Amino acid sequence: MSLSRMWKVLRKDLALGPRSPIFLWAIILPFALTLILQVAFGSLFDPQPRLGIVDDGDSYITESVTDMDGVDVTLLEDEAELKRLVEENDLDAGLILPAGFDDAVRDGERPELQFFIGGESYASNRIILTVTTLDLVREIEGSEAPVVVDIVNFGDAGLPISIRLVPVIVFYALVIAGLFVPGSNLVEEKEHGTLMAMLVTPVKTADVLVAKWLLGVLLASVMAVASLALNGVLGSNWFEVILVVIVAAMLSAALGVVAGVFAKDSSIMFGIVKGAGIFLFAPAIFYVFPEWPQWIAKLFPLYWIIEPIWQVSVMGESIGTVTGELAIALGITAALGVLAAWLARRMQAQMAAQ
Repeated sequence: MSLSRMWKVLRKDLALGPRSPIFLWAIILPFALTLILQVAFGSLFDPQPRLGIVDDGDSYITESVTDMDGVDVTLLEDEAELKRLVEENDLDAGLILPAGFDDAVRDGERPELQFFIGGESYASNRIILTVTTLDLVREIEGSEAPVVVDIVNFGDAGLPISIRLVPVIVFYALVIAGLFVPGSNLVEEKEHGTLMAMLVTPVKTADVLVAKWLLGVLLASVMAVASLALNGVLGSNWFEVILVVIVAAMLSAALGVVAGVFAKDSSIMFGIVKGAGIFLFAPAIFYVFPEWPQWIAKLFPLYWIIEPIWQVSVMGESIGTVTGELAIALGITAALGVLAAWLARRMQAQMAAQ
């Protein structure tokens, strides 16, 4: 192998890469998945109560509820606008506080309190906003609540769905950029005859394969780190996270080279990716459903790269806690390298026969 020849092949692939739809899709996918999964599903599974307030007298209720965590407060000037937003389900509830409301409550009067509930709001949000408003009115009056609620948690608090979806996003960044891009690139070289043209020059098969592998490692590393940063889990130990991601990209790119060498044409390449998709994706599902038996995930090869990323980036562990997983990932990568070399000899023989 020659470093200069590998660099020339890699530089050519990087220069021509943006012309490929697959290359561009590998760059766009993490952003698209983050938008779909985090914005759509995150807001679906973790809805925050949305309260609109029209306050004509600087009420204590407005000040208190605005400072609360877990309630999305919108301050409005117009009552008609408040009612419209509640009717259109843009707000779960609406509260109108007339001027002098607090003073009237303290004087023992019974002022009118207009509280509107959205018909499509979650029942849990209705309860939260209703009870919160009543408790704040009691505080203004100076009376104690009739009951004291003591919240007791059993077991560890679960992670929000937005965090548990991170392995899914990172998985696709690694597989599309690390596996599909170098694999399809290699297949296209065979179909267009450019691979044979390169091999009649001083460029060796090993130079081409290593260059394709480096292309996958580089692109997968960048897109995986970008995915973690977009989802806010890159963390303060970002250097360790990058090291773990590079190991993950090395394994993913090795899978891509093996698939590219094995596939004779694009249809077979697409068939390999589609057929193996469920097998590769399986370990990411276990992070979305942590109650499933986790030992099953260890039966799949990509578990050994998803688990280190999860522990170091999301859970904030040090890289020392995942050395075993990283060692297994590097072992799988080395085995795939041997397999790629063996398949490359068969590929050369087939091209020579043609």
